[in-house]
Amino acid sequence: MKISGILETCLYAEDLEKAKSFYSALPGIEFLSEEPGRHIFFRCAGSMLLIFNPNHTSKEQTEVEDQPIPLHGSHGDGHIAFSIDESNLDKWKQFLIDNQIPIESEVTWPNGSVSIYFRDPSGNSLELVSPNIWG
Repeated sequence: MKISGILETCLYAEDLEKAKSFYSALPGIEFLSEEPGRHIFFRCAGSMLLIFNPNHTSKEQTEVEDQPIPLHGSHGDGHIAFSIDESNLDKWKQFLIDNQIPIESEVTWPNGSVSIYFRDPSGNSLELVSPNIWG
């Protein structure tokens, strides 16, 4: 028995409309659904990116068919790394520049992988990197 992968990843944003607009514009991210004021859900390849408003999910109980979803929420800068084909690194840099998304940092790791860091409208740290970073 073992865990076979990560199905969903979660970030938090108080302004879900700004987050929806931002993430919907990223190539490879597909808007799936929303509950205004509570969450927005995106599909990203075989995984889900869930963005919750912590002012709702950490304080207001939600139930699905009379079963409670545990309260959760976070304030402050979260982080997620998106996997990209390293041959598209320059195209991604140009995309960020063209869309006036500042590149916060570019790091070349000891194994030669390169990470590009930028922020979403809520301040979450986003990274674009080849999966080769982990060998």
